[in-house]
Formats: sequence, structure tokens, C-alpha cells
Amino acid sequence: MESGPEAFAGAAFALFGAGLLMWTGIAVRTGAPVADGVSRPVGAVAALLFGVVFLAAGCWLLVSL
Repeated sequence: MESGPEAFAGAAFALFGAGLLMWTGIAVRTGAPVADGVSRPVGAVAALLFGVVFLAAGCWLLVSL
């Protein structure tokens, strides 16, 4: 029973991280702003960093089941 919440959190983190990485890549490639009120390189780096962190956390949670 304890693995249910861990599996849900892992899937949620992994999907959010993958979605954030995909969205950031598309925004950078098309020239759209990544974050409002932040310079383009800083917003892109921050979004990529958080996307990798969330994806890694989700994968770690799913592997540790």
C-alpha cells in the first residue's frame, strides 16, 4: 500500500518534468518568451534546470518502487 502514493508522485513529477522540457524547447526554438519579465537566456536555463530536476526526481521515485 505504501507504493501507491510513491508511484503517483513519480509519474506526476516525470510527466511535469518532460512537459516542461518539451515546452521550453519549443519556446526557445520558435523565439517565444519562456518567462514573463525575465531575460530569455535566464528563463530558458531556469526552465531547463527545473525540468531536468523534476524528470530526474520522478524517475528516481519510479525506479525505487
